[in-house]
Parts: sequence; C-alpha cells; structure tokens
Amino acid sequence: MLEARSVAVVGASIKEGSLGHQMVVELRRGGFEGEIYPVNPGYDEVSGLTCYPSVADIPGEGVDLALLGVGNQRIERAARDAIAAGARSIVTFSSLHEEAPPQPSLPRLTERIARIVRDARVPMCGGNGMGFCHETFKLRATGFATPDHIRLGSVTFISHSGSAFGALSFNDRGIGFNLLVSSGQELGSTMDDYMAYALEREETRVLALLLETVRDPDGFRAQLARAAERDVPVIALKVGRTERSKALVTAHSGALAGEHGAYEALFDAYGVHEVATLEEMADAMELFSSPRRVTGEGRGIASVHDSGGERALFVDRAHDLGVSFATVSSQTLAALDETLDPGLEAANPLDAWGTGIDADRIFRDSLLTMHDDPDVAVVAFAIDLTRQGEPYDEGYLQVTRDVWERTSKPFCVLSNLASAVALEEAAYLRDLGIPVLEGTSSGLVALRSLIAHRDVGVRGSGPAPDPAPEEIRRRWRGRLSAGSALSELDGLALLADYGVPVIEAHAASTAEEAVAAARSVGFPVVVKTASAGVHHKSDVGGVHVGLADVAAVQIAYDDMVGRLGPQVVVEAMAADGFEVALGVVRDPTFGPLVLVAAGGILVEVLHDRALAFPPLGDAGARRLVDRLRVRRLLDGVRGAAPSDVDSLVHAVTRLSVLAAELGDLIAALDVNPVIVSPNGCVAVDALVMPARG
Repeated sequence: MLEARSVAVVGASIKEGSLGHQMVVELRRGGFEGEIYPVNPGYDEVSGLTCYPSVADIPGEGVDLALLGVGNQRIERAARDAIAAGARSIVTFSSLHEEAPPQPSLPRLTERIARIVRDARVPMCGGNGMGFCHETFKLRATGFATPDHIRLGSVTFISHSGSAFGALSFNDRGIGFNLLVSSGQELGSTMDDYMAYALEREETRVLALLLETVRDPDGFRAQLARAAERDVPVIALKVGRTERSKALVTAHSGALAGEHGAYEALFDAYGVHEVATLEEMADAMELFSSPRRVTGEGRGIASVHDSGGERALFVDRAHDLGVSFATVSSQTLAALDETLDPGLEAANPLDAWGTGIDADRIFRDSLLTMHDDPDVAVVAFAIDLTRQGEPYDEGYLQVTRDVWERTSKPFCVLSNLASAVALEEAAYLRDLGIPVLEGTSSGLVALRSLIAHRDVGVRGSGPAPDPAPEEIRRRWRGRLSAGSALSELDGLALLADYGVPVIEAHAASTAEEAVAAARSVGFPVVVKTASAGVHHKSDVGGVHVGLADVAAVQIAYDDMVGRLGPQVVVEAMAADGFEVALGVVRDPTFGPLVLVAAGGILVEVLHDRALAFPPLGDAGARRLVDRLRVRRLLDGVRGAAPSDVDSLVHAVTRLSVLAAELGDLIAALDVNPVIVSPNGCVAVDALVMPARG
C-alpha cells in the first residue's frame, strides 16, 4: 500500500474540484512515477490517461493500490470488486455512515467493510480519512489538496485527524516528512501498523502521532518499545483528554484515572513526549529533526535574550511548564561579566542587550560561553526573529550561524511570537539545519522534551519485583473470580498477603465485641462502620477516631448501630503522618494501572495523582511517587521530620505485583489513606471492587 507502483483511481472524474479529479491531480502533484489507471465507466479518458470501466478491465494481474473515491452507498461494492480484480491494497475516503443496514440481520457498514478487507488480507487506509503522502516514494494517495512541495525529511506523522494531516503538510516552516498518514477509522490498517512500517525505515528519526484512541493496545505498545529501542523520539498529541471514566466513579481511583490516566502511564512507560497543541507538536518535530541530541551531564537549558521583559516572560512560562535552567558555574558567570555591557547582570537566563554597540560580538560570545558550561544541556537564542533583510552576513542571523558552526550541543532560535517570525529569515536558518521554534510556551515544551529524551533510556524500572507465592495468587484469584463484594477486612487481608503493610483491625457486631477488639489492638482505636454498600465511610459519619477507653468505644458503637447497622471494624490508631492514596484501576483499553495520589480528603481536592503500568521495580515505583506535586511534603517541611519514603516505595512495588497478578479480576481498588510517617507506612482502609463478567 505505502510503496505502490500502480494505482487504480476508482471514481476518477474530469470535473475539476471533485474528489475523482483531485485524486489524479495529487498523484501527479507528488511526482508519482508508477502507473495511474483512472476507473469510471462514464469516461474514456481522464486527465490524458486511458480510463477503464472497472478495476477488472485494467491490464495486468491487478494493481498495488485502489483509491476508492466513491460514496457510502457504493463503497461496499467497490471494495469487493477491487479485491476480486486483484487490488492488493485500498484507500477509502468515505465516511462509511449508514442510517441502517439494507437488511436488519446485517452488521453496520463499517463492520462489513472491515470484514471484507480482513477476510481478503488486504491492507486498507480509512475510512473517513484523507489517505497518505509517502514522500520517499513520491506517492500521494489522497483526494484532498496538498502543497506543491513537501520537504523530504525524517519525520513520520500519523494522525486520526484528517485536518491535522492537511495542516502539517502545508506547514510553512520546512518540517521534513518522509510519510504522512491520515488513518481515519482504521478499519483495516491501524496506527501501530504504520508505526511498524516507519520504524523499519532508517530515514525515520522522529515519530509524531495525533491520537483519538488506540485500537490495538498490544501492537501499539510493541511499537513504542521498538521506537525506544531504536532511539526514535515519539511525540504524541492525545485529544479527548477531559472525558472522565464513567464506569469506575464509585472508587476514587477510577475517577482519578479518568480517560487520560492510562495514556499518561503509557507515555511515561515508553518515554513518549506528550504535547497539548499542534503548535507544541510542530516545535517538537522541528527540534527533534535536528541531528543534535542532548548528551553528557548537562541538566538544564541556557537562554540568551535581547529583552528584559521577554526574559521575565520566558522564566514565568518555564516555571509553569517545569523546564529547568542550567546552574552555570562561577567561571561561566565571570566570563559573561567580562563580555556584557556595564550594568547588566551575568545570569542564566541572560539579558544581553545593553547599549546595542558591538551587540553582535556580545551575543555571540555570550552564547558560546553558555554552551561551554558543563551543566548546560541545550542553548536557546530567544529573540523575536523579525525581518532583517539582506545582507544576512551580519546581525542576529550571522550570530546564529557563527554559534551553530562553533558548537556541538543542541542549539536553536526561539521566537516568542509565531506571527512575527520572518519567513525568509527563518528559512535561511532552517536551510542551515538550525531549528527555529515559534512560541515561548511551545518552544519551552520542545526543549523540555529534548532534555527528557536523554534520560528516558537510562531511568528504567529497576529489577522486576518478586511475584507473590503461588498459593496466595491462586487463593485470591479464586476469591475475586466469584465476583462478590469484599469487606474492608478482606481488602486489608489481600494487601497484607501481597506485602503491603496494613493496620491491625478486627470485625465486631456487638458492643461487647467492639470493646474486646479495642482491648486486643490497644487504645486509642478507630471504630468504622462495616455496613454493606457504604464505600466512603466518613461521608456518612461512619468513622470515630482517637477512642481512648472502653466508654468511648461503647458510645461510638451505640451511635453507629442506630444509623448504619451493627457491623463495625475496630482498628488501631496509626501514628501521625502524611496521607497518601494508593489504588488499582482497570482501564478498558490497556488493562490494570497502579495509582499513587495525595491521600485523605486531598484525593478529591487536589487531583494530584500519577499512574503506571504494573509491575514496577523499586526505581519505577519511586519515580511514580516523585511525580506527585505533594512529593516534597514527604521530606518534611517547617521542622517536621521526613517520612519514610522507602517504605512507601516498597508498598507501591508490592501493590503493583497485586495489580499485575490480579488486576484482570479487579474493577478498582482504593487504599486510602496510607499513613506515611518517619517510622514507615501503613494502609488503614481498603475498598476492593471485583470485576463483574
């Protein structure tokens, strides 16, 4: 399909502006060197080419590719006829919408088309897409307008959005593509198929994806792993991030995971660089297209500006986006101080504009000095690349060229306003191989991704954790397979069996039993309702804490028995500490995920959480904990003793083993709170929701 040398254009037309006409135009616009066979029984000739009544009438033993430019009502017949005539692949642009099947017993049109190509083992692009442009093979298999020239380069872009496919093909910044695909509904070939093809080609050095969903999770993960193995950066824009999961709202872990949680875990696991806008994607594409990558020990960026105000804007946005500036050495600062005009502060980021006299030398030397600092990973010349005009052998363009030729670390020009970028000046730099980023925020996201890519390959998850003993795994799989609800004590027992520390707790159904349980665990104690169906006990006044004696236990029990029933749990009071929530949630696409979040009531207020695919070694579990915004509170603030983070990491590791071994049988599992103190951590509550069916 992607390397076709003969193409049948079904529905070819002489009517300018029609899909049938445009398909032929685009094949020729791209410089296609193979055979083009228009197919339409209404014409003898289209665009100077012999037109055939059907694909079966084309001479030879079938074509490599059939472009089906026909409406929904004709697409099924056209697909069958093309395959019967020996077409080895298909592209369809049809929406494949059908109000109702022609017969009630038939499946939908999309299902019928998918079955046709699947049974024939014929790859198909679409439907409801815009086809593809394989610039390496000069093959534009599309019926929609493309630019006269697409720069051939190292980027493969695969998109579920046809409009984004078109927009990127028309970019005026010279991003070079080897392949662009609008994969549409993916009834035949799915995104991972195109990824696999692209990753087999040596010229593919950047893989960019616009995702609505993933239709083959195992295949997709395999190709992300392949990209990581080949050191091909993957840039992903996932749309539809704000739709929350509806099935798991009873458990906090399900609500926190939401629609996008699995993708966050997926992208983190494979080092995918997520962007939020097409502007961010374009800047990342351009920066990663440069042959220079971050190496060495440099940890942050260095930037040189010609504006104090724009430097302040740059610092603000870097803080918001989590972009780190390099901590340059005293030697670097001293060298800068000698370079700058009097009155300017030597710092990173640097405002190097003084009197304007001898500005070219000052900027050049400042950039070179920054480049040579060992903590600098990448250098940005942050200026507004407005029109300079010729000659280009002076001013900012010559400064940029001089710095590029005398350096080896990643280097770029970063302009703060895309609409102010002078296209001729930008093209001059890009032709030299120098990336030009077109926005403060989008450029910073690209720089952050470039530095992060260096670290992806070395972070790892650590050695795999030990599995649970076979007897424990088998027993709990049997228990969960029954599908019946688990009590809080059952949940705590499950956690304990998998090595997660839990509080001592006992069931009681009378005041006498509650008192006996309290004496067993030792005062002070907590009494909680164990009434069936009450998942969030504090919401209904079902928790009494700090009960210091028998009388307090009896009063608490009497209060609850009248409102919530006689069943309670009596447990020891955990030591004071920081509350963290742990969880397991089963994503419908990718399966079980492990969740770590700010705990207690903060679980709902802050929405501060991180997710990962199980199982996790200690390094992976620690990275998950470190992703929380509240992470630094665990180290102790304002005189508080630091919490035992190692014990929390171990608990996350053991929970990840539980998720890996039992996650297919669990709809959601909440462990909230886990109390983390200087002396360890302990789970004090557990809600387990078995999967049903």
